[in-house]
Amino acid sequence: MAGSGDLSSITAKTGENAVRRPRGRPAGSKNKPKPPIIITRDSPNTLRAHAMEVSPGCDIGESLATFARRKQQGIWVLSAAGFVSNVMLRQPSPSPSGPGSGPIVTLHGRFEILSLVGSVLPPPAPPGVTGLAIYLVGPQGQVVGGAIAGPLMASGPVVIMAATFMNATFDRLPIDKDEAIAATTTHDQSHHRVIGVSDIYGPPQNMLSNTTLPPPEIYTWSTARPLSKT
Repeated sequence: MAGSGDLSSITAKTGENAVRRPRGRPAGSKNKPKPPIIITRDSPNTLRAHAMEVSPGCDIGESLATFARRKQQGIWVLSAAGFVSNVMLRQPSPSPSGPGSGPIVTLHGRFEILSLVGSVLPPPAPPGVTGLAIYLVGPQGQVVGGAIAGPLMASGPVVIMAATFMNATFDRLPIDKDEAIAATTTHDQSHHRVIGVSDIYGPPQNMLSNTTLPPPEIYTWSTARPLSKT
């Protein structure tokens, strides 16, 4: 009878040890995967890269202007590759009367694009900002270039690398001394306080840094829109 009592006590102790739970959190309870952050709207200050193909026989400048007007976005042209024909270029002006007063030269024939840079903005836009400059190589290896002053017809598929944006801030340089002093004083008084655009212009249109200069001219063409596949 004594032996059976000892056996029952050992069995009870063994059952207690089997039911006892380990201390601490279960393995894998920490560092749980967080849900991904999904951006559903474009920022007005985001640059988006585009590869644009212009069909043969189309005016490259007019095609870019139509794209900017319909999309309500500015275009920053970075480069291009392809062939054009019958190009009208504005040469540098021999007199200091202005950058747009130089003679216009018409080049007949087929030319390969070496470089195409510039910007195309939809209205409203400050004068003198929109424009394209091009460098071409002829069939005999001659290189010519200048500002585009007329139709730029594609004689084959032309691929353009560009970036689009929705906001542009127009600043006049250099900054006057009085304006610079006023900006420094405002910065010191704000104690690095972030000033929102709603404090100056009303509805948010752009982003401001901590250093507040005199109100710039902000050109905006559209509000943020949901991302979509084009």
